[in-house]
Amino acid sequence: MPMAFVNGIVIAYDDAGTGEDVLVLVHGHPFDRSMWSPQVEALSRAGWRVIAPDLRGYGETTVVPGKTTLDVFAHDIAALLDDLGIDRFVAAGLSMGGQIVMALARLYRPRLRGMVLAATFPQAETEEGKAHRNTVADRLLREGMGWYAEEALGKMLDPRSIAALPAVADHVLRMMRAAPAEGAAAALRGRAERPGYEETLASFDLPALVVVGDADAFTTRVDADRMHTLLRRSRLVWMEGVGHMPNLERTVDFNVALERFLADIGTAS
Repeated sequence: MPMAFVNGIVIAYDDAGTGEDVLVLVHGHPFDRSMWSPQVEALSRAGWRVIAPDLRGYGETTVVPGKTTLDVFAHDIAALLDDLGIDRFVAAGLSMGGQIVMALARLYRPRLRGMVLAATFPQAETEEGKAHRNTVADRLLREGMGWYAEEALGKMLDPRSIAALPAVADHVLRMMRAAPAEGAAAALRGRAERPGYEETLASFDLPALVVVGDADAFTTRVDADRMHTLLRRSRLVWMEGVGHMPNLERTVDFNVALERFLADIGTAS
């Protein structure tokens, strides 16, 4: 397992495939890079070099307590790619990972070749949402991740996916239970201060893909349509019978959509 020391932390990551065409996969909360395993395998076979890091505070990357904002995550990813000698890349993220991709688009636009936003939304956090995230962060530090994992599973996956895909449900549950409570709490506190990314999306003039499921407990059709409208060169994939993790609930369809999008971007110049 490769690791890099950047920004004062050790980042664990997967690095599959070769070549100049680079795809960076950014996981959501409270998961780790293993959520992207089907995409790492498929896209590296399709000719892309695929980088999937564990974010600060998650998986096998250094846990930093306190508060981790989306900008900090974005700077970590940029520093990792600097360490790997990678300049330009396509960024894909799910949920919190999608918001980190939006932060990358705001902070590192010249380095992006395109972006994929799955099961996410661009709005700034509300006052109610800020209070809720901080309350949950406090409880995670007191009680650990077990209760959160049990309560969240039915929101992360559509109930039909839980019944039909027990191995996927088990994987999602294991990732949530294994997430370091201090890292997850720090991310929640950072997302409580999340800015809006509508202007970032409206000014983004490169190819974009939006993927959302109709049974997503967090991202609505209104959210999906708004991102699609704001992104002037975007494609929207609306998946029926899919919850908050389309890459695992409908892996084949997700991979096909991703491969077609990347093929349209073409090879690196």
